[in-house]
Amino acid sequence: MKLGVFDSGVGGLTVLKEIKKAFPSLDLVYLGDTARVPYGGKSKDTIIRYSLECAEFLIRFDIDLLVVACNTASSYALDILKKELGIPVFGVIKPGVRKALEVSKNKVIGVIGTKSTIKSGVYQRSLMEAGSVVYAKACPLFVPLVEEGLTHGDIVDKVVDFYLRDFKNTQMDTLILGCTHYPLLAEAIKNYMGDVQIVDSASALV
Repeated sequence: MKLGVFDSGVGGLTVLKEIKKAFPSLDLVYLGDTARVPYGGKSKDTIIRYSLECAEFLIRFDIDLLVVACNTASSYALDILKKELGIPVFGVIKPGVRKALEVSKNKVIGVIGTKSTIKSGVYQRSLMEAGSVVYAKACPLFVPLVEEGLTHGDIVDKVVDFYLRDFKNTQMDTLILGCTHYPLLAEAIKNYMGDVQIVDSASALV
């Protein structure tokens, strides 16, 4: 079986790594659209167009399954890709939501992502429909940090504090990393947030 995976950049490699670990016999083809990263600040129509172009490229490799390893693309393009491609298509949002609901004890859940992912409200709606209190925050500087290879240190710590300081005063016990770049910052985020369960979509998807 051949599985195609795409993301806006290197973030989706976190998903690819977990897939490879769990299913070592799979033939994997990965596309990181680093020429147009990040998707998070793009319009809905542009995100859909980029997603279709990435999928069409991967289809040339005769893939049997497609994983959209990008929360922004999953937010806006997943249903369209499912209709257009004729093969099974998996996104990263529903697995992340399901995992967060499983591990959260008090159903106070935070989600961080790109501007477009948070604006779409897809995480917030799914979590609130399940009875959770939700705190959501766009963290647009996280993606360029990861793309530049900055995953720890003073700069990262200051950016994490800038975005997440409001979360510290809540009863939140679970935080969804709603972007596949963010697991590369998980250590810094975990150190800052303390006793909070961190959910990343890569392991949840697998």
